[in-house]
This record gives sequence, C-alpha cells and structure tokens, in this order.
Amino acid sequence: MKIIKRLLAAAAVVALAFKGVASFLSWVERQDDQPAEAWLDEDELDSAESKEA
Repeated sequence: MKIIKRLLAAAAVVALAFKGVASFLSWVERQDDQPAEAWLDEDELDSAESKEA
C-alpha cells in the first residue's frame, strides 16, 4: 500500500512539473510576439533616433 501511495505521489509531482514547464514555454512564446521596443524607455529611444540621423 505504501508503494502505491508513493507511486501516485511521484506521478502527481511529474504531472505538476510538466504543467509548469508547459506554462513557462507558452509564456516565453507570448513574449516573442511583443515588440522589442517595448523595453526601451523614451530617453534611450530619443538617443537612438538622434544617432541614426
């Protein structure tokens, strides 16, 4: 009986780990969809534009 409980607990841990990895990967995929300029603040953007001109 103790072995069955440990196997069920191990399966639950594996399932939670898989769910966590899947959630993280979907989060990373959503981050790729956003424009990279969102991380620049306005001062950096102004200085980058003035250097190009």
